[in-house]
Amino acid sequence: MAILDYIASFLPTVHAEEEEEEKTEETQDEEPAAAEEEEEEEPEDEQPVIREECKESAKCKALTEHFTHCQEKVEAGEGYKGEDCVEELFHMMHCVDECAGPKLWAKLK
Repeated sequence: MAILDYIASFLPTVHAEEEEEEKTEETQDEEPAAAEEEEEEEPEDEQPVIREECKESAKCKALTEHFTHCQEKVEAGEGYKGEDCVEELFHMMHCVDECAGPKLWAKLK
């Protein structure tokens, strides 16, 4: 054992557990500051605003009104049995997607 102690005196000793604890303490102090920076840097999502504008645009307004009328009719119990307005919803959403897509891509550039 004396030879091992003699050799060990020339080699640095590494304690992994102590380093992990030190790193954990350091990162805990840094994480709240980093989270605050991320919140400040994140831009507002413009997609809902653009989609709403497209819903009310001349191109999609008729489909939006048709879907709304269908929903009102079904909720009032005046629709036929099993009517759910899914087809009208898909037509309206397809129009909104076609309108909003190019505008959203332009914002990414």
